[in-house]
Amino acid sequence: MECIVHFEVLHSSGPKSLRGLLFIEEGTVPDEKQLIDMFKEMKFDVRLDDREKLIFKPVDPGAGYSQIRITEYDAGGGKSGEDHDLKSIIGNLLPQKPSGL
Repeated sequence: MECIVHFEVLHSSGPKSLRGLLFIEEGTVPDEKQLIDMFKEMKFDVRLDDREKLIFKPVDPGAGYSQIRITEYDAGGGKSGEDHDLKSIIGNLLPQKPSGL
């Protein structure tokens, strides 16, 4: 299933809104690797900086932008804001707590 990722790239001249495309399995959300790979294909070499706010920072400190922030994504059922579906992504990106013995 297609997932359109809406994000802002923060340049010194101001933010620029862009979109990327991912293919994910129905009922799932993009994970950290999928998002980083999508950005790499778009020539943004980034690392996840803030899991809760979905902020990515450039690996190269001399890059022409200071950060990328995911604002929403559309997984076919209409646009989803930060409230519901991005919380699902955040939950997927956060390390899983070990289960009790």
